[in-house]
Amino acid sequence: MTLRMGLAGTGYWADVTHAAAVGDAPSWELTAVWGRDASRAAELAARHDARHAGDDFDAFLAQVDAVTFAIPPHVQSELALRAVQAGKHVALEKPVALDPAAAHRLVEAAEAHDVATVVMFTMMYDPRMRAIVDETRAGRHWTGGAGLWLGSALSDDNPFNTPWRHEELPIWDVGPHAVAALWCTVGPIVDVLSAVYEDDMMHVVFAHEGGRTSSCSMTLRAPDAADGFSTLVWGDSGRLELPVDDVDSRASFATAYEELAELIRTGERHHDYDVRFGTRIVEVSALAQDRIRR
Repeated sequence: MTLRMGLAGTGYWADVTHAAAVGDAPSWELTAVWGRDASRAAELAARHDARHAGDDFDAFLAQVDAVTFAIPPHVQSELALRAVQAGKHVALEKPVALDPAAAHRLVEAAEAHDVATVVMFTMMYDPRMRAIVDETRAGRHWTGGAGLWLGSALSDDNPFNTPWRHEELPIWDVGPHAVAALWCTVGPIVDVLSAVYEDDMMHVVFAHEGGRTSSCSMTLRAPDAADGFSTLVWGDSGRLELPVDDVDSRASFATAYEELAELIRTGERHHDYDVRFGTRIVEVSALAQDRIRR
């Protein structure tokens, strides 16, 4: 049976990745689009053959089995809570919220209403990254890691140049990707130190379980020519560059949607990158912001 997906959001990422990937996922059809601007929702729905569109969120929820969110995180945490309370399964963007309390409310609601969740940590659905994580779980040991995440999202002509990114530090945008990759290789993060220079150039040191450490430098104000992401891990077996900069986002999202469908069909509610894991990353991001030394 084909499942009905609803898309909350009408921006660039909603169009080229979320909606397109739903179309690529065999278990799903894009049924409805919600947006604060009903006309934009209708335009996006028409491009992707969705039957319903509008700005009434409750009416939108009535049309779908699950919702994929492509809206700012502080809006997502509120609307996703409503969706979960209505019994809808959810595919959440990262970060799942901008504060741990809001993230924990989502976890509690998902458990109370028995819904399946996945979070779109894009590279974590890439088969190359999954192979590295599998090797790590099988016993390959990483002593530490280092990342350099240079985003140019705040350039004038960048489609990701949205208001919430101007208001938040990069730990909330590129940061969750970097933190997830380091968490799943070097190990769970237990403490953080950070510093910020030149508006938003952020340098973070992570303490992992077992005394391991890693670091990451990140910004959203890099020049276009320098835009790009890199992360390496190292240990007894040498150094390894993680595949974080050439990931096919659309393919990763389609994989995530298929895995969400499998959770729905089997009744399983635990996933490697579910809302519980997303909440751990929110906690680390919040701690990094709280621990800033200027």
